[in-house]
Amino acid sequence: MSNNDICFPKIKLIVGLGNPEKNLLKTRHNVGYWYLDKFIEKYNTILSEDKKLNSLFCKIEHNEEQIFLVKPTFFINDSGKSISSFIKYYKILPESILVIHDDIDLDVGNVRLKFGGGHGGHNGLRDIINHMGKDYWRLRIGVGHPGKKELVHGHVLSNPSKHEELEINISINESFENINILLDGEYEKYTKILHTR
Repeated sequence: MSNNDICFPKIKLIVGLGNPEKNLLKTRHNVGYWYLDKFIEKYNTILSEDKKLNSLFCKIEHNEEQIFLVKPTFFINDSGKSISSFIKYYKILPESILVIHDDIDLDVGNVRLKFGGGHGGHNGLRDIINHMGKDYWRLRIGVGHPGKKELVHGHVLSNPSKHEELEINISINESFENINILLDGEYEKYTKILHTR
C-alpha cells in the first residue's frame, strides 16, 4: 500500500531537531531548529521550557486547530526521549508528528517530505524510532555529504559555508511558503511542490 492510499491525520506536533548548546546552533545538525524558527516568526510566538518534558514548546493555531511546536532540550542523539515524553503527556499519535531534520543524503538546497522509513544513519532519528517506531512524517533538509563516511560526524557538527548557508535558507524559505498545504493534510500535493522546485 502506498502513502497515497492511506488517509493520514493532520499534523498535531512539529519537532525541529538540533543541539541546544549555543556553540552548535549554527551547525548543519541544527537546521531543524532553524526551520522551526520560521513557524515561531510567522505566528509571532515564543517557546517556553517544560523541564519535565525536556522541551521548549508553544502552541499555534491553524484553521482553528492547535499544533504544538517543539525543540527538544536533550542533545540531538537523545531526541526520542523528549518527543516520547511529550506525545505521551499530550496523547499525540506518531502519525500526526512532523520531525524536521538535516539530511546528508540530500544535496544542499533540496527539501523532501517522507513518511516512515529508517534512520539513514541519523542518530536523532534512530533514537526517535527506538522510542516510538518509524511511522511519523519527516521533512528532510539537505545539507550535503562530505564524501567519506568518516567525515560525516564532523560535517554535521560544523557550520556550513556562507554559500551553503544561503542555499539552505533559500530552500527553507521556499518550502515554508507552501507550508499551509502540508498543515491542511495535503501531503501528496506538498510533496509534488517540493519536487518541482
